[in-house]
Amino acid sequence: MNRLLVVVDMQKDFIDGSLGTIEAQAIVARVKKKIEAYQAAGDDVIFTLDTHEHNYMDTQEGKNLPVLHCVKGTAGWELADALKEIPGRRFEKNTFASTAVGEYAASGNYESIELIGLCTDICVISNALLIKAFLPETPILVDSSCCAGVTPESHENALNSMKMCQVTIL
Repeated sequence: MNRLLVVVDMQKDFIDGSLGTIEAQAIVARVKKKIEAYQAAGDDVIFTLDTHEHNYMDTQEGKNLPVLHCVKGTAGWELADALKEIPGRRFEKNTFASTAVGEYAASGNYESIELIGLCTDICVISNALLIKAFLPETPILVDSSCCAGVTPESHENALNSMKMCQVTIL
């Protein structure tokens, strides 16, 4: 099987840094196990990295979410310690979704594409729907046990929204 796993923004600032949550901390081990299973099966694994500069607060996102996070080169921008040595292509993105990830997924002739990571209600949903737009006939899956949202309620809302857009929730 030729599958792709997209690991979304599993960065320190979203786990135990400036935007961290208990729910995000709780998924790290499951995310690592899922990555290892994909790699053991010979499937592709890629990572997205939310990437901002020191002028973040002057951006539209910074004005709407005034919490400095994932500034390139800082500890908070790094992948979780348990994940940072895992091989896989990294895609830096300065907004919620990455068109480069969509293009990469579209070029791979994958039988399915699964997303996991943070935050369900912002970057996971954005990337899932963007990939779905690139590949409307490819099954797009999200493992809810390997995702966390800003709040548990917004996590559930995002999962329900993705279901309505024909993303399979595991």
